[in-house]
Amino acid sequence: MKRAFLGELEELVLLTVAALQEQAYCASVTQTIEQQMARSISFPTVHVTLQRLEEKGFAISRMGGATAERGGRQKRLFTVTAAGQRALIECRAMRSQLWEQIPTQVLELWGA
Repeated sequence: MKRAFLGELEELVLLTVAALQEQAYCASVTQTIEQQMARSISFPTVHVTLQRLEEKGFAISRMGGATAERGGRQKRLFTVTAAGQRALIECRAMRSQLWEQIPTQVLELWGA
């Protein structure tokens, strides 16, 4: 089976979608990344990344109900697909494997 490739930003956005569950739409993903990661990210950047994740088959979207706070407009809600779940699991495993290869002495020097 071909390994799925996620860039760092794609991984971060997809993880945020997974964490937000039913509340994952572009603005909530942007806000969560900024709050949780203390990282500034623009709304258009997240929007394009969500579209790319959909094109890759790692996320799907559906239109939510219209809300008064949005002037009657609907939110596009995102969900992680089975392929997206596999990609995230592979990323986690790869990162863990790389961390395990760092000698304990080095980690101790780093204070980790």
